[in-house]
Amino acid sequence: MPNGMDFPTRQPTGRFTNGRTIADILGQELGLENFTPPYMAPTTVGPAVLQGVNYASGAGGILSHTGNAFGGRIHLDAQIDNFAHTREYVISSLGMPAALSLLRSALFSVVIGSNDLINNYLTPVVSVPERAVVSPEEFVEAMISKYRMQLMRLYLLGARKIIVANVGPIGCIPYERDTNPSAGSNCVEFPNQMAQSYNKRLKDLVLELRSNLEGALIVYADVYRIVADIIQNHKNYGFEVADFACCFLTGRFGGLVPCGPTSKVCPDRSKYVFWDPYHPTDAANIAIARRLLDGDLNDIFPMNVRQLVGA
Repeated sequence: MPNGMDFPTRQPTGRFTNGRTIADILGQELGLENFTPPYMAPTTVGPAVLQGVNYASGAGGILSHTGNAFGGRIHLDAQIDNFAHTREYVISSLGMPAALSLLRSALFSVVIGSNDLINNYLTPVVSVPERAVVSPEEFVEAMISKYRMQLMRLYLLGARKIIVANVGPIGCIPYERDTNPSAGSNCVEFPNQMAQSYNKRLKDLVLELRSNLEGALIVYADVYRIVADIIQNHKNYGFEVADFACCFLTGRFGGLVPCGPTSKVCPDRSKYVFWDPYHPTDAANIAIARRLLDGDLNDIFPMNVRQLVGA
């Protein structure tokens, strides 16, 4: 399987990229000795849990029906349920005061929402009935309404330092380019408009929660802005290809079939922005992580990750 081929252990890792995710890179930059272990791994027990846990799931969404077609995905409500179980373990291990102190100083990263658009509202053919009765604005409001409850629940479970990433320019991913050929060589406009509409409401939500939840240090990571800049100015970042998938099988942009054992892989992954039809390469993730770590208020608001850690 090509996924994970450039990861330190050179093996499939459950990550949809050739190497590390943005969270992996941020963890390394902040001094974590190990990659945060997945919640479902049998080895994620005992003292290991106190170093942090990864609850992410492929195809998971804010809305519970997102990614239905993919079967065993874990949506955000269930991810938070899993965190609640971890929290109980931390309390039983350390006692309530020390556990709450640990959670208050811990960094929480919530990167979700693109699947709700790509694999739900924008799914070719399957989404046609829903789009006939639910406007883009109504769908975005449903996402924001659900997400508000989920972030408040995280806060009530003890999270205080929360990085909330917005949705990137999904109209520029190889999958959207290939399934919307009328856009030619440009990014596809409607998915990007939906992402921007959602992102505007998400920023409002972050500001609302910051003012209403005492002690909440919630930051808004503008991944859309960062990734759009990387695509538009890819040569400045050292990339040569910003529209074609490095791991591909078919399609003008290599975006029609997910990366798998039969896929072809580009020889130099460091020159590609996109690893597969949907996700960035390790090299692109490094560029994004650097901007989140040390970026200005345009990249991440009202403070960057390094400042959040020290807050």
